[in-house]
Amino acid sequence: MPEPDPERAAYDPLGPGPHESIAPTGQGGAMDLALEEGESLEKELGGAPVGPQEKARSLWSDAWHQLRRNPVFLVSTLLILFLVVISIWPQLIASGDPLQCDLSKSQQGSSPGHPFGYDTQGCDVYTRTVYGARASITVGICATLGAALLGSALGGLAGFFGGWGDSLLSRVADIFFGIPVVLGGLVFLSVVTSTTVWPVVGFIVLLGWPQLARIARGSVITAKQNDYVQAARALGAGNGRMLLRHVAPNAIAPVIVVATIALGTYIALEATLSFLGVGLRPPTVSWGIDISNAASQIRNAPHMLLYPAGALSITVLAFIMLGDAVRDALDPKLR
Repeated sequence: MPEPDPERAAYDPLGPGPHESIAPTGQGGAMDLALEEGESLEKELGGAPVGPQEKARSLWSDAWHQLRRNPVFLVSTLLILFLVVISIWPQLIASGDPLQCDLSKSQQGSSPGHPFGYDTQGCDVYTRTVYGARASITVGICATLGAALLGSALGGLAGFFGGWGDSLLSRVADIFFGIPVVLGGLVFLSVVTSTTVWPVVGFIVLLGWPQLARIARGSVITAKQNDYVQAARALGAGNGRMLLRHVAPNAIAPVIVVATIALGTYIALEATLSFLGVGLRPPTVSWGIDISNAASQIRNAPHMLLYPAGALSITVLAFIMLGDAVRDALDPKLR
């Protein structure tokens, strides 16, 4: 019988005591450590603590986890919330009347109580800039919701069912894509006499839904080819259940991203149409109207153009930044 190796520790059938554990060394040997020392070494080496595994997050919870740590999202969200609040309650930061003007103060500069000065008609530029957020935000939000709902419904149904309906939608969308936006606005809105925001909203929805419909169609076509959709179909799930429970929740993310970015574009489009005289009309207070009135006086009174144009640029930039942050959070490839 071979003699036992004196360098090898004898086997203890009872194992190490409750106060000991075995941890490997860098040289491949082993040494006895107290349980507390073993845990400390494990933490230093970056080992995960023993315990129940963390529950896997869904796409939306993981996206929210990323957004909360994105400074671009936080800054843009706070700015948009501020713009929405002052568009609903402009009297919180502006006590004057945007339609109350005094010709004797025409084009005067900044003065106490009127930091932005006066325009050509003697109206307070600060008050008009604050009240102008209401029309622009209303047009942007309503037009985005309308275009997103119409485009998602038509594009989603066409992508899910395919066939002649899909081909027809594609050809109709191509026709709308061929219409120049500004030229179409000049033709469509020039015959409208209403001074409300709804003709402008309707025009933007009319030309904006094809883009979102194409995004929704492609996303649905990709989602319906996944294994879980095929499994649901094999188990006897109907088209309505598959579309609402399995396809739509996994295909809506690209639509949300594009719609968020498009919202800022729609606000800029409203200002462009109002500048050309076919969008919003007086007595509606709009940044586009104020920019149009100030364009001819830019040399004599540049403050008339600076403040409404700056407010418009900041608003559009805030929504574009929000869309970029949402896109980065919802697209795993960009992380």
